Amino acid sequence: MGEEAPVAVTAAVTTSPAPHLLLICFPGQGHVNPMLRLAKRFAAKGLLVTFSSTSYVGGKITASSGVEAGGDGVPLGRGRIRFEFLDDDFDGNDLDDLMKHLETTGPVVFAELLRRQEEAGRPVTCIVGNPFLPWAIDVAHDAGIPTAVLWVQSCAVFSLYYHHVHGLVEFPPEDDLDARVNLPGLPPLSVADVPSFLLPSNPYKLLTDAILKQFRTIHKASWVFVNSFYELEPEVVDALPGISPPPPPLIPVGPLVELEEEGAVRGDMIKSADDCVGWLDAQAPRSVVYASLGSVVVLSAEELAEMAHGLASTGRPFLWVVRPDCSAMLPEGYLDSVAGRGMVVPWSPQDLVLAHPSTACFLTHCGWNSTLETLAAGLPVVAFPQWGDQCTDAKYLVEEFKMGVRIGTPLRRDAVRDAVEDVVAGPDAGAMLEKARAWCAAARTAVAAGGSSDRHVQAFVDQVVAGTIGARADKDLVAAEQQGFDSSSLRGN
Repeated sequence: MGEEAPVAVTAAVTTSPAPHLLLICFPGQGHVNPMLRLAKRFAAKGLLVTFSSTSYVGGKITASSGVEAGGDGVPLGRGRIRFEFLDDDFDGNDLDDLMKHLETTGPVVFAELLRRQEEAGRPVTCIVGNPFLPWAIDVAHDAGIPTAVLWVQSCAVFSLYYHHVHGLVEFPPEDDLDARVNLPGLPPLSVADVPSFLLPSNPYKLLTDAILKQFRTIHKASWVFVNSFYELEPEVVDALPGISPPPPPLIPVGPLVELEEEGAVRGDMIKSADDCVGWLDAQAPRSVVYASLGSVVVLSAEELAEMAHGLASTGRPFLWVVRPDCSAMLPEGYLDSVAGRGMVVPWSPQDLVLAHPSTACFLTHCGWNSTLETLAAGLPVVAFPQWGDQCTDAKYLVEEFKMGVRIGTPLRRDAVRDAVEDVVAGPDAGAMLEKARAWCAAARTAVAAGGSSDRHVQAFVDQVVAGTIGARADKDLVAAEQQGFDSSSLRGN
């Protein structure tokens, strides 16, 4: 009997599960958009990512965008993204009530969410929070989970808050518009350019307290991301390390705008009108005025009427977002009077509208998301800021980025008409469009493969995969961008 042939033994191949990153987001559209877009970029580079917020946000997103909560999520690039929301059961509309609810209930239900991940066999490797939920970092710290923070406004606004918290700046009285605030890396600012949350007249005290509390605990986070890109704000990024006490290194990862390769997962809390893009397709190139004041700003009935008649008086086709909570204040018969030339919708897929070749300019409240979206689209703006960081953003859009004009208050229809004419066909319109297109190219380069922001995202993912995420971000991470970068071609007159 011959020898038996040797039996081939094949070793079982096991693969470790992808690290699990969880992003916890404040329940507002202006926070959901950048947080979800950052979540998608992490997932595309190979991580399992869970996006979370309150149950209210969960209900809105699942209803308007069709995402499903729980389960294994959906594939995106080399990773997966999933949604799971807090069991907090808040259904009120008052901002102060919401802040009190989050402060008392948030830590408990967030800890429960983390326990559910552990029990489901997907323990959380790292948590990314944002400045309106300062308790999230404390919960993660107590659980021994490394953290990062996404600052959803500009580097300039971060600097203003940081200086304020540490007593390094004193703002002039609100009626002294001639005085100037001078901080390292920032242009001279009037009190009207300072975020209104930092001024005595600010009515949103609890919201401001939450932001300031985050600055007092921000040292607990290993990474501090910012929704900007180095080439947009090099002066302030370079100046921040020289402040005493120095803040953690700011790591630009923006602009956090929708990218085609990130798939169709969206976070709209209001369902977009289905026919916006089709209507734009029927308009002439660079003919449409797009107007939107975001998800929070509310105009008075008089202001809404002035805006309505101002848009109509431009003689141009216009697409105007009037949210459902404001539509009842439209002037009687207005929709019939502009039918065919003006389209009024409750919400829009803004990224697609701004990128459409028929869109000529953007009348905006200057929220930071809208600011970055119009930069990425290369469109000139009509700036109409209301409060918060919008005041600072408008200053930069008009005077620093040189890509628009500003409407003052009180709002008047003639001012709307004249501002639109200035940015579309006025003597400086060509220069504004050229600047806008230059910023568009810089923004797109930053988030493209190998661009400055893309490298920062990849460096973070590499640390998560290597299991070294507890280490603080290297202060020299942006050194490659700093070496030899000259912003004069973008900022020059």
